Amino acid sequence: MNLEKHTTQRVLIVDDNPVIVQAIAAVLDLHGCETLEASNGPDAIALAREEKPDLIVLDLNFPPDSNGVAWDGYRIMDYLRSMKESRTIPIITITGYPDSLDMERNLDSGAIGFLYKPLDHGDLLRLVRGAVGATVSMAA
Repeated sequence: MNLEKHTTQRVLIVDDNPVIVQAIAAVLDLHGCETLEASNGPDAIALAREEKPDLIVLDLNFPPDSNGVAWDGYRIMDYLRSMKESRTIPIITITGYPDSLDMERNLDSGAIGFLYKPLDHGDLLRLVRGAVGATVSMAA
């Protein structure tokens, strides 16, 4: 058993690419986490507020929403950090575009770590485990 039921860590995965979300969810589920999924900023903020996950894995790049709002991971982090319900949730950022990662802004916005796509599952698990504790199994 990877985790005991009462210690299940809940991870919100936020990415507009459903393949990336499913891949991350599969890895985290296999290692004992419960996953929540959002594909855009407004959904991510609503889920963080309602579900209060233990960790958020957040893409930095999103297309504008249907109202033309230019959401990106930094804007999402700013909203999350402004809300009492999500102010202290650890955030790991991910990006497929190394040029989009502004390390200083990433840390200033509250990220505890970052990964480049394609994700290395071992690196992802190490960051998740470091963020939410040793209850996440490292064995497959």
